[in-house]
Amino acid sequence: MAFKTRTLATITVPDTALITACIAFTREQLDDHAYNHVMRSWLCGQALISHLPAIKTEGLDLEAYAVGIIMHDLGWSKNPDFISKDKTFEVDGANSARAWLHREADNDKWDKHRIQLVWDLIALHTTPDISIHKEPEVGLACAGIMVDLLGVEVTKAMVGEQMIGMTQGEFDAIAEVFPRPGLKGYVKDTICGFCRDKPSTTYWNFQAGFGERFVEGYAEKLEENKVIGPFMKYVTE
Repeated sequence: MAFKTRTLATITVPDTALITACIAFTREQLDDHAYNHVMRSWLCGQALISHLPAIKTEGLDLEAYAVGIIMHDLGWSKNPDFISKDKTFEVDGANSARAWLHREADNDKWDKHRIQLVWDLIALHTTPDISIHKEPEVGLACAGIMVDLLGVEVTKAMVGEQMIGMTQGEFDAIAEVFPRPGLKGYVKDTICGFCRDKPSTTYWNFQAGFGERFVEGYAEKLEENKVIGPFMKYVTE
């Protein structure tokens, strides 16, 4: 699927009216740290794609990829319309993006399969061991997000040089346009907030590590949970 392109922070990206609307909507819903993170993640992902051989990128839906990765942290929004009390932030974000596409996307171009692709990309962006077995857009989004959070070399060591071909120069150019200072503390505070405010959504995933280490009383809540408690008791006794 071919799209008109433009250059953003030295990276060539697809340029469609829907992507432009997606960026504007996401800018309204996220604070500076989260917005800069999702934009860097998109650009890192596009950089990764640009370094892959053509046989690996043929047929990629770069518009769906852009929409999904730009919206991947809508579950971090402070807008109560997007945040549930009983769902993970990944699912909150995926549901919000799906609702936005139903409102804003052209029904003739966005069938249920493209919308499901965006939903899967967002819902699975923190589970690389699952996302790599889905459509390539899903796995590549996870890789782009990892690069932004961990850096080029660390992600390359984890994922492999075949997928992580972007340069440190590209990474630095992206960070110049969408600054990174404070990211580490912001992510920690955000995840700890979920562990405090809706802990039941964090027990089965990576967030539990933050809760156990940084949130007072979290471990006790985990053991008392009606699902986790009996399971832990069963497997440890």
